[in-house]
Amino acid sequence: MWGVIELFYESGTLVATGASRPDLPESFVWDGRTHQWRAPASAYRETVLWLRAAEIPHEDRASAFGKLPLESRVALEPRPYQREALAAWRQGPPGLRGVVVLPTGAGKTAVAVSAMERVGRSTLVVVPTLALLKQWYSVLSDAFGASVTVGLLGGGYHEITPLTVTTYDSAYIHAERYGDRFALVVYDEVHHLPAPKNAIIPKMLLAPYSLGLTATPERPDGGHDLLPDLCGPVVYRRSPDDLAGTYLAPFDLVRMPIELTAHERFEYAQAEAVYKDFLEKHRLPMRSPEDWQRFIMVASTSHSGGREALLAARRRREIREGAMRKGATLETLLRRHWDDRVIVFAKSVEEVYSLSGRFLIPGVTYETPARERKEILDRFREGRYRAVIASDVLNEGVDVPDAGVAIILAGSASRREYVQRLGRILRPKGGKRAILYELVTTQTGEEHTARRRKEGFS
Repeated sequence: MWGVIELFYESGTLVATGASRPDLPESFVWDGRTHQWRAPASAYRETVLWLRAAEIPHEDRASAFGKLPLESRVALEPRPYQREALAAWRQGPPGLRGVVVLPTGAGKTAVAVSAMERVGRSTLVVVPTLALLKQWYSVLSDAFGASVTVGLLGGGYHEITPLTVTTYDSAYIHAERYGDRFALVVYDEVHHLPAPKNAIIPKMLLAPYSLGLTATPERPDGGHDLLPDLCGPVVYRRSPDDLAGTYLAPFDLVRMPIELTAHERFEYAQAEAVYKDFLEKHRLPMRSPEDWQRFIMVASTSHSGGREALLAARRRREIREGAMRKGATLETLLRRHWDDRVIVFAKSVEEVYSLSGRFLIPGVTYETPARERKEILDRFREGRYRAVIASDVLNEGVDVPDAGVAIILAGSASRREYVQRLGRILRPKGGKRAILYELVTTQTGEEHTARRRKEGFS
């Protein structure tokens, strides 16, 4: 006859007392210092189900989850795919745990709000940026403000309530302190979760239920393979093509080849020769971001041609991203879409400032103060600015006003970045087609980069 096993939460871990090894899942290890069985807090769900299935007497003194009867004041009829996503998340497997993949503008937040209503328990929402912290606070306050106070953890706030919004950074710092408070965790932009520091967060939370939201779960480092353990498997996925024309704006993808001038071709060939000679000399492949980092390390420490190789790599990038005919083509496109709202995406901060001055278009980079950024985007929303030019800062985490045209002057090989940029123009516009232009410099590394970011895209 078993004794009664007691479960406790202690600083990010789940503690079991009164148990022997056969009573518990394999995630538990013996802590000789305290003479207790101990597991990561994330083992809570598995442990409770294990004890119930084995009919082992136990008392749950670990969780401090509160019931949260939520009913949204925003009476919006969910779209069919949103209902499908919620049903797939609820039914599993493993049930009330998993990742929903929807394009930008498809209403991932609405799926999360419905999930919170259905679960009806204390909820933590984790976001990557302070801008998204404020957006989620506003959405949840509008939806549930009559029945619950929305707490904030991060950005100078430390207000913990049964419905709290926090950042990944703040969750990492405070998870072991509040890990017993929340039954459901919503991870917005869940592709950030497998990062080494962020991956610790779910291990310190008891939360038996989790919902991940993203437009693109894949990570260049392969970290998305960790998502099933951290948050749950992908349970529902729709692409921009799946929803275009009905729930998102129909769109066209237009690739525009850009040729270098004779002088640019000569300079590019010189830089290319120095760069490739160094790669061959040191037997360095160049197939992934990790390979690029390895090149930087080797070149930075090499006493034989390393500095020259780094300068050559930089010059290659400057020539192909800042090709003279790209500027001329951009001018043509801006004239063609004079009556449309246009977002121009450059890669480097320097290019943003250069083109901003040339075309008198407001530029937004990570250096732009928050107040100035808000003013620029507000004026863009109001139509006072018809175009903005930005670096990576507008890819995610910023509430970008609707636009109908996007122009990619330069970008990475990341499929996520590509989908995020496309998503900026996909909100419905009364049947009007959105257009994404890619300006790709021919006979350079940009052609390979453009192919890689569109691999598997549909």
